[in-house]
Amino acid sequence: VGIRVSALEPALAFYGLLGFRRVAGPFPGEPVVVLDHPAGMELNLIVNAAERPTDNVLMDVPTKHAGITHVALAVARLDDAMAALEAAGIPLSGGPVTFPNGARSIFVRDPDRTVIELTQAPTAD
Repeated sequence: VGIRVSALEPALAFYGLLGFRRVAGPFPGEPVVVLDHPAGMELNLIVNAAERPTDNVLMDVPTKHAGITHVALAVARLDDAMAALEAAGIPLSGGPVTFPNGARSIFVRDPDRTVIELTQAPTAD
């Protein structure tokens, strides 16, 4: 997954909180920083956004544009994720919500307003 960001350090701090670690970049001529997650996901931060937006054009404006609205990441325990976000001063932008199948999710925004969903699978009764 590639996410365009306006500044590297705030993005590294945010995605680091989600368990991602920088493994490479930026590269000569390519403003890409590769992050890896222990769960096997790779994330590319493309560090060339002209400015930090105040609105996310895919989520915050009345006209709906095509594109990826958010990335959903699985977490083992949603309550632990919420506690870690709160301790880091990162507010929820949505949720918690419980879906009909019992899965629970919360939504947060990265420093550039990209939406990230954290979701816990349904628990067995």
